[in-house]
Amino acid sequence: MSKYFFGLDVGTQGARVVLVDEKGELIASDSRKFQLTDTFREEQSPAIWWKDCEEMLSALIHNLPEEINKRDILAISVTSTSGTVIPMDAQNNPLHDAIMYSDPRSVDQGRRIKAIAKKHVPNGYTGFNASSGISKMLWYIENFPGKVKDIALWIHASDYLVGQLSGNFKSTDYTNVLKSAFDLEKLEWPAFVSDEIGIQKSWLQSVVPSGTVVGNLLPALAKSWGIPEIQVVVGMTDGCATQMASGAVKPGTWNTTIGTTLVIKGVTKSNVVDPLGRLYSHRHPEGYWMPGGASNTGADWISLQFSEGLEELNQEAEQLIPTGELAWPLLQEGERYPIMAAQAKGFAPEGLEREKIFAANLEGVAFIEKLAYEIIEDLSGEQVDAIYSAGGGSNSDVWLKIRASVMNVPIYKCKEASGAFGAAIMAASNTYYHSLTEASEKMTVIEKVVHADPSLIESYQLQYENFKQKLKELNYL
Repeated sequence: MSKYFFGLDVGTQGARVVLVDEKGELIASDSRKFQLTDTFREEQSPAIWWKDCEEMLSALIHNLPEEINKRDILAISVTSTSGTVIPMDAQNNPLHDAIMYSDPRSVDQGRRIKAIAKKHVPNGYTGFNASSGISKMLWYIENFPGKVKDIALWIHASDYLVGQLSGNFKSTDYTNVLKSAFDLEKLEWPAFVSDEIGIQKSWLQSVVPSGTVVGNLLPALAKSWGIPEIQVVVGMTDGCATQMASGAVKPGTWNTTIGTTLVIKGVTKSNVVDPLGRLYSHRHPEGYWMPGGASNTGADWISLQFSEGLEELNQEAEQLIPTGELAWPLLQEGERYPIMAAQAKGFAPEGLEREKIFAANLEGVAFIEKLAYEIIEDLSGEQVDAIYSAGGGSNSDVWLKIRASVMNVPIYKCKEASGAFGAAIMAASNTYYHSLTEASEKMTVIEKVVHADPSLIESYQLQYENFKQKLKELNYL
């Protein structure tokens, strides 16, 4: 008999829910856009999130095919944005709308918190800025002093949904607390959070490994939806949930998601500390580490400059590689990973036909990806064995071929690599399976495996070295 798991993803502008079985087969899904105000990037009403999610879950459950036995639905978990926080009162009601990760108003607080953290954890995570949850907490305290007396708890975005489902608002997971200053090495809230930043200890949640069961579905919801009081699993951040969905959950495995930007996340046995702050590490529920970073380079140049005749361009590129050309399709000024260069600008040879520039740009993104992985290997002392790929960029066969040949490791393209699917894997990881690794192995589906083309490896190694030399000449590297 099949068993089923819900994954709920609450994003910046909408939510998605999936129901999958223990083999990772998608049974049902739904999505909804939130009705938001013009200030949605700064603040949002958690009540809107819950209203839409409750309606969506209810409709999906009541419209399931008859052959799905609702008694076999076992668990639900949630993923949402990293760095979004909410102050709660003693009755578990929000004192203020959710302060979004994208709200820039706490830049000064982030700067001060970073200076404090560097004094106490010079070799730990100190990358606090306006997008960090801890910065937003301090911003709220300083800007709404009259409400401080009513604060009972600070929670993260996914915690709010977990609380609405189970009644437990007081638990959170390893991934959500990184940007709230929790010490993932010692697994404790450091003293400076209360002593120097001013976040009272009583306001801080208990922190458990991702995948931990923190309650059961509230009886009223179970009765309304016609399902058992299923287990509710602690939430996690969206980037980590996508990594789970990709299959990159064991040491040596990595996920590259190429969407608007290029995001790299993986698993190492030891913590990766980058003195330049280009990447940071989440804590894996099985004790490993999940370092990662995000580049400003991605696939935005394709949608903006090469969307017309894209299928034909990919076919032409297959005949043109290796191009031997040096191109970097960075559309905005400045790069943050794998290099930190605020002055960086993209480049391309002049006078090339459109098809060749397209192919050279594909190679350039692959070179940025390789440089990112080289830095990870240098900092961790561990080897990259496989790359799991997601995002729109993984839909191009020629790009997968280029990347596998540049990296000289196999690239696995995932069938389903969404945040909601990752949340469903987390829901199953300790309710039906015994670990995240086991759940991922059983539930992720690889659509294709692309190996390095032996005829391209040597040419790309030389082209890559020339690419790095170009970055050095421009003082970017």
